[in-house]
Amino acid sequence: MTHEFPVTVYYEDTDMAGIVYYANYLRFIERARSEVVEQMGVDQRAMRDMDIVFAVTRVEADYLGSARLGDRLIVKSDHHGQGAVRWVFDQLVELDGKPIFRAKVTAACMTTAGKPTRLPAEIRASFAK
Repeated sequence: MTHEFPVTVYYEDTDMAGIVYYANYLRFIERARSEVVEQMGVDQRAMRDMDIVFAVTRVEADYLGSARLGDRLIVKSDHHGQGAVRWVFDQLVELDGKPIFRAKVTAACMTTAGKPTRLPAEIRASFAK
């Protein structure tokens, strides 16, 4: 199921030309991934207390267009597992229904010391749906 997350472009998101600064697309998709995790009922604070965290290990990004101050964007996110430790997100940022940014993000489940560990059961179960 594709998750949709709305983003409004604010002045702080833009460069001197009024165009979204390229690195801010990563912030937009991070917020969308956080929403996906929360909507799944995963409590990341409780996970951290159990010594489990997520860390982004890879990002493949394509800039297909640009957004400007005041634009309203939609971040679309799909996710799936890749092995027992990795969680992959395919994300698309759209402006007026047209793709302007696309990314494939891989996150790893690990201990707070940085050792890989299995994804929690409730997350692995969501991949089967």
